[in-house]
Amino acid sequence: MKYAALWLAVACSWGTAQAGVDRAAFIELSTKVLKVEVSREQGGYSLGSGVLVAPQRLLTNCHVTRDAHQIHAYQYGVRLQAVAQISDVRRDLCLLIVPGLTGDGVVLGSSSSIGEGQSVSAIGYTGGMGIQNSSGEVVVLHPFDGGRVIQSTNWFTSGASGGGLFDDDLRLVGILTFRLRGGEAHYFSAPADWIKDLLARQADAREIASIPATELAYWQQPLTQQPRFLQAAVLERDSRWDDLEHLASGWTAVHEHESEPWYLRGLALQKLNRLTDARDALERSVNIAPTLALAWHRLGLVYSGLGMTAQAQSVQRRLRQLNPDLALQLAKSLLPN
Repeated sequence: MKYAALWLAVACSWGTAQAGVDRAAFIELSTKVLKVEVSREQGGYSLGSGVLVAPQRLLTNCHVTRDAHQIHAYQYGVRLQAVAQISDVRRDLCLLIVPGLTGDGVVLGSSSSIGEGQSVSAIGYTGGMGIQNSSGEVVVLHPFDGGRVIQSTNWFTSGASGGGLFDDDLRLVGILTFRLRGGEAHYFSAPADWIKDLLARQADAREIASIPATELAYWQQPLTQQPRFLQAAVLERDSRWDDLEHLASGWTAVHEHESEPWYLRGLALQKLNRLTDARDALERSVNIAPTLALAWHRLGLVYSGLGMTAQAQSVQRRLRQLNPDLALQLAKSLLPN
């Protein structure tokens, strides 16, 4: 279990609010993104967040409820007790049945309706403090288990677990779940696509009880048993470029029509100073996914390293439309020393 510590569950506190949705929308969502209080069997309690997804149905992460003896949610200042839950531990989603909750729930979206570079808002609680909003954008969408796990720049930490990730139309597209320790822009949300599966399993509801220690979410598994995109994130963070290139090469052999492994292979090859091979991999990535800004940015750097100035400048112009921040970074790297 030593690798599970690489990923930080977010169950107790969040940073300062940033503008992401307007005030009226934020007030509306604050009645549907609720504070969750978990009383543990061994004593004490922990806090997280939950999203009202249907009448009297509150969705949160299973790692929030793992040691639960009792679970309460707060709405309009009223403390309401959950009487049962439906669990999907592997996906780290638990649906709480909470009599007394009011409202029909948020509008459910889908990870298939968003793209890289799209703005999103993360809404959740700060360790029992007030509800807050963090604005950001989608970095990468990772295909996994019938949905696309959302990696975004929305900064969150303890307390936000179970909170909601919303698109510009205020549709719930993800559930805030975990982040990579020490990683930049490594914040991950479960896709809203998975919620419908839980809503269809009302007959599986069970009394509130702790979850066995042997049952783990996909991101809590030993590193070698985690999805490739999580293994790659750890290797990238640790600058293990040979290992990343090996992982990505095997990945492309199995999923040659996915853009992400080609991007990761290009990244590793660039870091290993194998620029021609990096160029080929990155061109393959952007041909598969023309909106993947990370791959375009890396390709521009590789073009520059190969002395292909015109091509690098062309990439920079394209990035202005996809991701102005990355376009600016590339433009600075193209300036003469």
